[in-house]
Amino acid sequence: MTKTSYEKNLIQKPIREAGPKYELKNRMNPSMTYMSAAQVPGVKYYIEFGWVWGIPEPNPHTPEHMHRFNEIILHIGGDGNNPEDLGADIECIVGGQSLTINNTSALFVPPFLKHGPLTWKKYRRPHIQMTVTVGTGSMRENWVDMNSEEAKKALAKQKNGNNYTKYLVSKPVKEVVAGMSVKNRPGGSSTLMNNNLVPGSNIYIEGGWVLGMPDPNPHIFEHAHDYEEIVMHFGDDYRNPEELGGEIDFYIDGKPLTITKTSALFVPRGVKHGPLVWKKFSRPHLEMAIMPGAGTLAQADPGGHIKRREKK
Repeated sequence: MTKTSYEKNLIQKPIREAGPKYELKNRMNPSMTYMSAAQVPGVKYYIEFGWVWGIPEPNPHTPEHMHRFNEIILHIGGDGNNPEDLGADIECIVGGQSLTINNTSALFVPPFLKHGPLTWKKYRRPHIQMTVTVGTGSMRENWVDMNSEEAKKALAKQKNGNNYTKYLVSKPVKEVVAGMSVKNRPGGSSTLMNNNLVPGSNIYIEGGWVLGMPDPNPHIFEHAHDYEEIVMHFGDDYRNPEELGGEIDFYIDGKPLTITKTSALFVPRGVKHGPLVWKKFSRPHLEMAIMPGAGTLAQADPGGHIKRREKK
């Protein structure tokens, strides 16, 4: 196959740099970074995730902290047959308020809002903890020293009594109705974050599980967006987290990239991409689209490629 210049935008081997410096049981440490300026020069996004396969020890292991840029914290259940069930009950403190997370969910955290600790109350099955940072491709640039004057000034401005549940999407929303029935993609995709769910978040995130060889194949056709996009594919085996469980030809600008591992692909604004053609399937995997700046489905899909699927 002819190689494409966008091959450099496909990350199939993560950086391992995010996480505490001490031993952490039942939780991947360091996490796997799949998008950063170190991997794709010039990007202003930092995406990392790790699997949790028990009550983490110590618990909590994430202390109170704050960031300089918008962050979305996702907790994703690892069972593709029951994707909304997280497999855990977690208490997350945001601005001093206790929030409960027990479903696949997304939490929007604006700059300089203190959040943490996160405490696992119950555990049922393996799940993913993931963060998406918008505005920087550097993990270190995002972190704020809680003892600094910068942090003290930010804390002095925060008001007590705010209801931060408005930032939590506690359950995915079936916003996208596929134009065709796709075997082995039950329910299609679900929206985890947009401006309708959290006003001001200004990011569109959706995801859906592939439980077998999709039919029809392809079911995602060529299209383009007015915004940059990161398309991710996750394997479901926490013991072998880099293994995807499939082989996909992802066409970008008319040429294929072959995806065989857990991955992230950065698609610049306006670049045509698709179709996605599944070549092999061996175990369930999750597909996710992340589009910073596109706050609604209408913005994310102005060309109506979902509607074009209906005509195929």
